Amino acid sequence: MDHYGLLSLLPPVIAIVLAIWTRQVYVSLLTGIWLGWIVINQGNFLTGTFDTVQGLVNVFQDAGNTRTIMFCALVGALILFVQKSGGVEGYILQVNRWLLRLAKQDPKRERMWVQLLAWLTGMIVFVETSISLLTVGTLYRPLFDRLGISREKLAYVADSTSAPTSIIIPFNGWGAFIMGLLAANEFTHPFSAMFQAMPYNFYPFLALALVLIVILTDWNFGPMKKAEKRVRETGALLAEGSEAMIAEDLIEVEVEKGVTPKAMNMVIPIAVMVLMMPVILAYTGWGETKAGESFFEKLFVAIGKGSGSTAVLVAVLTAILASMVLYRAQRIFKVPQMIDITLKGISSLMPLALLMMLAFAISGVCKELHTGQYVAEITRAWLSPAMAPLLVFLVSCFIAFATGTSWGTFAIMIGIAIPMARELDANVFMVIGAVMGGGVFGDHCSPISDTTILASMSSATDHIDHVRTQMPYALLAGGVAALGYLVMGLVS
Repeated sequence: MDHYGLLSLLPPVIAIVLAIWTRQVYVSLLTGIWLGWIVINQGNFLTGTFDTVQGLVNVFQDAGNTRTIMFCALVGALILFVQKSGGVEGYILQVNRWLLRLAKQDPKRERMWVQLLAWLTGMIVFVETSISLLTVGTLYRPLFDRLGISREKLAYVADSTSAPTSIIIPFNGWGAFIMGLLAANEFTHPFSAMFQAMPYNFYPFLALALVLIVILTDWNFGPMKKAEKRVRETGALLAEGSEAMIAEDLIEVEVEKGVTPKAMNMVIPIAVMVLMMPVILAYTGWGETKAGESFFEKLFVAIGKGSGSTAVLVAVLTAILASMVLYRAQRIFKVPQMIDITLKGISSLMPLALLMMLAFAISGVCKELHTGQYVAEITRAWLSPAMAPLLVFLVSCFIAFATGTSWGTFAIMIGIAIPMARELDANVFMVIGAVMGGGVFGDHCSPISDTTILASMSSATDHIDHVRTQMPYALLAGGVAALGYLVMGLVS
């Protein structure tokens, strides 16, 4: 039997339905994995349950899986280091000084410059979405209030630059997670595959570009136009009947006492991590090069064929060690403190590591059930390869909107979309880009998304007001992205 028929759909469909209904992605994925193994064992609940446990254990039999899960946990230590050392704050302050000089030279455009500064800051802090949201919201709220720019606009700028930038510049947990999912779906070079898919990840680029257009042209429409008019004419920071979410207690990680924020405390560790990735890729892929090629030809081939999981793991370990040396030289932390920070940082991202494990496991079950092959067979009659990217994008949008999580959407959809695209002979990289774009778009619009909530909190605006004012802009960018998948699918 090539597949299990309609039962092949049971694990991912149940996972999706439960995730939408309960908004509990972990439980939903685990339930889908469990039902999958029961199907494979022909309804034997006892054997299926034992195989579920073994399936989770087997995730770690693959060295690439293990390295990726380790990276997801260790990047938490690096994030905590750059925060507590004053690196993030120092870097943002340095950029602020430079850009605010421009605002002083052109006072008439001060409103535009401050908004542009917030947009740039959101893109600069690409290490982690929560840091980006907190930084933009807390740093620029006083400036926006003083200049009569609505807090809804601040929340929109913060929200529309955090996740889109993190997925476009994926030298972070986002990149590791996606590479891990690609590796689980038989991509031997997930790093290369991720970057090949990036040009097809339309929504994040469109979202960032739209924010820039809105800032430069002061283009406000829908509920955002009313919010801007309210602040300019009445000075009211919140609409009548609205209630600001508490923002003052948001900064969970404070700079170590007595430490002067310095940009280099963020720049050096991040630069080490970014630069180490191509170095390790070249090192691990050098054996794939051929004799007679020039050094640069070998370098290009080696980077393309290197181990992505090894590269990200070694890169983050090197960055953590570089951080320790840097901070110890400045006498910011003692060795016991650095060990404590590392352990706390790892523990803070354990939920991500768990989600990664479950994503690997459900992908394995879907491969055992040949879900992608079955989906391709039943859709081949009415779904052409040209329509696959659009369909995948729309489904990913819906799941992310309903569940409030882009990562959970990636975990559910990539294991379905890639095999389906292969069977339909569709553009696999375009389909991957559609999953990523759809996940970010749906999460961006969702009122239950943690990033949407955090944007409201950091900007001290009413949460529903933020969702209402942001939705038209997100729908505009999402609609253009959907049209892009339709057109690209037809012409490819």
